[in-house]
Amino acid sequence: MALGDPYATTAELKTRLGITDSTDDTQLGEALSVASRAVEKVCRRQFNKTTTASARVYDPDHCHLVVVDDFHTTTDLAVKYDSAADGTYETTVTSANYELRPLNGIVDGESGWPYWQIHAVNLAFPTGTGRASMQVTAQWGWNAVPAGVKEATLVVAEETFKLKDAPFGVAGFAEFGVVRLRQNPKAMEWLTPYRRTAILVG
Repeated sequence: MALGDPYATTAELKTRLGITDSTDDTQLGEALSVASRAVEKVCRRQFNKTTTASARVYDPDHCHLVVVDDFHTTTDLAVKYDSAADGTYETTVTSANYELRPLNGIVDGESGWPYWQIHAVNLAFPTGTGRASMQVTAQWGWNAVPAGVKEATLVVAEETFKLKDAPFGVAGFAEFGVVRLRQNPKAMEWLTPYRRTAILVG
């Protein structure tokens, strides 16, 4: 799934709801999209991936750590910093001078996690320059959507879709996604391991 895609398919949601025709496909797709964006807002991350590397800039948390968006592979990975504080990322950090975490892509015994921390080894990242001093080029996102994320998406999408049958009807779902998710303790429980704090992004 590409960045921005729902975390479950319309076919999966139709199976869950026992729907066999295509009459409601548009609304089902909207419900999945709303649920997926709600998951992202609650977790402060997204779970799809891109297979084309692109550059993003960051402020280091301190001189030995920069916390970045999730990236799922070291293929095409490039870490650079702006040593002159002029907006040009002219210094490349070799792989011998940084360590990626979580180590081994494992968190609490669960494998398949992406990297989101870059620790400096035998050097210091520039800080306090007034600019975003780090540039990271990577293939962003998760290699695969975690099962708990997919299940939470389906639960909230199902609830959101059923709002059309509420008294007086519902015109559009957008405002209900995060509310429905936070009101569902089971869905929140599934997502708890994947929630992260905000990161400093340039």
